[in-house]
Amino acid sequence: MTNEKKEWKKLTPEEERVILKKGTEAPYTGKYDKFFEDGIYVCKQCGAPLYKSSHKFNSGCGWPAFDDEIKGAVKRLVDADGRRIEIVCANCGGHLGHVFEGEGFTPTNTRHCVNSISLEFIPASKFKKAYFAGGCFWGVEYYFEKVDGVISAVSGYMGGDVENPTYEDVCSKKSGHLEVVEVSYDPKKVSFESLAKLFFEIHDPTQTDGQGPDIGPQYLSAIFYNDEKEKEIAKKLIDTLEKKGYKIATKLIPAKEHKFYKAEEYHQNYYDRRGKKPYCHTYVKRF
Repeated sequence: MTNEKKEWKKLTPEEERVILKKGTEAPYTGKYDKFFEDGIYVCKQCGAPLYKSSHKFNSGCGWPAFDDEIKGAVKRLVDADGRRIEIVCANCGGHLGHVFEGEGFTPTNTRHCVNSISLEFIPASKFKKAYFAGGCFWGVEYYFEKVDGVISAVSGYMGGDVENPTYEDVCSKKSGHLEVVEVSYDPKKVSFESLAKLFFEIHDPTQTDGQGPDIGPQYLSAIFYNDEKEKEIAKKLIDTLEKKGYKIATKLIPAKEHKFYKAEEYHQNYYDRRGKKPYCHTYVKRF
């Protein structure tokens, strides 16, 4: 959803030169050139999330470099010079820089060359994380990524005893892990309760042996709660559903007892990268 202009930050003359007038800051002068803390980068003008710290790499070009963007956050345009591809914030149109392909810096073969002055960094400590297991993580991730206020949804494994499990380990049904999605979100924009409600509406929380055609212990329904407040919210939602006649199979598991392991890169953004929709997850309104 596009922010109204009245909510946009008032820019300094130098910020206007770059963001509004499509200027460029001098190389090696931006504060984010050699900056690699964990968090996200948002648009300086409107605050829309643009890049995750995991996208950033050192290209040596003198400007911050990213090999990917948060889905739908960056728009590509033909530059005024007719040769390069300009990148702007998809939310407000603010100028970010240019994108280059085929340079071979990272496996994505893409470099977003961005002006530091067009960005603002928000450390990971400023947003929260929630953990949901609802069958194949491809479908769970697909729905959470589309929620306003969700910064990222990452597919991974949680709940088992094997360290650094592979997909093959989990599929063997011997590692004890569930397929889990780690949802990073801005609590000022979306609540844990809203996320938990969506969780119960995008999978079948009554199925006891998996999810849809995906059968096995790695596909069971669970919420890994971070604290007692999250546990209470989840229990309240389960009680509400059971009063409506649903027999809920979702387990509530303390997250502090289990480490989250990010799944292999080919599992991330699975459906969006293939232009498909989930085959075993559909939205069903239950609240």
